[in-house]
Amino acid sequence: MTDANQTAYPASGHKHGVLFVFAAGVLWSTVGLGIRLIEDAVVWQILLFRSISLTLFLYVVLRIRSGQSPIAQIRRIGFPAVIAGLPLVAAYSGGIYAIQVTSVANAMLLFATAPFMAAVLGWIVLREPVRLATWIAIAVAIAGISVMVADKTGSVVLMGSLAALGSALGFAIFTVALRWGKSGEMLPAVFLSGLFAIVITFGICLYLGLPLVLSASDGSIAMGMGVFQVGAGLILYTLGSRSLPAAELALLSLAEVLLAPLWVWLLLGETASFSTLLGGAILLAAIAGNAVSGKRRKPPPITTP
Repeated sequence: MTDANQTAYPASGHKHGVLFVFAAGVLWSTVGLGIRLIEDAVVWQILLFRSISLTLFLYVVLRIRSGQSPIAQIRRIGFPAVIAGLPLVAAYSGGIYAIQVTSVANAMLLFATAPFMAAVLGWIVLREPVRLATWIAIAVAIAGISVMVADKTGSVVLMGSLAALGSALGFAIFTVALRWGKSGEMLPAVFLSGLFAIVITFGICLYLGLPLVLSASDGSIAMGMGVFQVGAGLILYTLGSRSLPAAELALLSLAEVLLAPLWVWLLLGETASFSTLLGGAILLAAIAGNAVSGKRRKPPPITTP
């Protein structure tokens, strides 16, 4: 039995949705481990190779799913797909750089602020209402971020933290752009972002004189991340998010944030500072509290990883 403000989901579809979204979070959580295992490549080289494999993978998936060229699907979405795709390139770049120069725990926790940024951008740009509980959660999240970066002033780690916040902002702009375009499909815009990333990072590598050929190890890890970590994660999330309310999506997304530091701790012995853990706990409490407070709301038309 459901009321007017609650969306009913079939039990089997809900169970599968939970499994798909959780599996997507597990795949996404390996990003820190993958980047840590890369020995020589820098952010632009990693993103170039990851984008090549991601774009090829999504081309095949989109072609099979719709029977249409991804370019035709992008044209149907129109200019919002461009506005959504470009910030993803910045988000990808900032995310890789952040993980390279700061702890995985610090970077992943700051990435998790993207939904709050999207709420504020949606309020400013689209005039979407923001609940009082969300404003309170945003204030708590800002307090947590302040604790996390308090001991990082004047160091390269601070730049990594700012890059992580910039990455979160890129994902937030992506979300709002798709809502602005009233598109219920994010994969074509992600495919376009991969094309943008290939062109941009190829040009940057040429300008900086960076090798366009990586070692077998670095190249295989970067390309494997494009297919399995980003691409497969997106497919699973897209399938699962259709049968889950927004609150459960927000809570399940915490799997990525919590598991990423676990993998590098178990396999590489990487730890996080006390301020990162304390501020991260405050931030996670804000995210979980906001999700629980909105559990009876209908899910938004667009969700992002």
